[in-house]
Amino acid sequence: MKTLDKDNSILIIIDVQEKLVNVLDKDVVVKNTAKLAEAAKILNIPTIVTEQYPKGLGLTVSEVKDKLIGSAQILEKTSFSAVKHENIFDVVKATNKKQVVICGIETHICVHQTAADLLDAGYEVFVAKDACASRRKYEFKQGIDIMQQNGAKISCLEIILFEWLKSSRNEHFKEVQALIK
Repeated sequence: MKTLDKDNSILIIIDVQEKLVNVLDKDVVVKNTAKLAEAAKILNIPTIVTEQYPKGLGLTVSEVKDKLIGSAQILEKTSFSAVKHENIFDVVKATNKKQVVICGIETHICVHQTAADLLDAGYEVFVAKDACASRRKYEFKQGIDIMQQNGAKISCLEIILFEWLKSSRNEHFKEVQALIK
């Protein structure tokens, strides 16, 4: 499939946590991640949130957590790839969806490794580039480049939202469009 289908999509938000966000240009990443989370809630798209070692790095930032769908699962991990944790991968598989939108921190580590493992497992991966970040620009760029080389589709917030909507006749069009106005 070339574009996203909301009925075949899940959203994975990777490690948008207090201490990680504080070392980044956080405004854009947090804002866009929160918009993706809210759109997923409006469109009833399953959402998984990972937290890398929350005891040391803090919890998911409230700006994102407050936008999550009630059924969103926040799962702790210690490996860089979320898919390396069997319980997280089991949640992904249980959705029976084949398209995964991913975003988060850090692009060149946890987002990249998660994307690579999802691609290896046969999933179609869409990276929300404007909802990802790394501490250094060259690492961010390299992370995006390698994900694209591996077969991930590099996208952005607005493309993802409008692909999920498909039409201005979608019953949630105005509600989702309001997120980007």
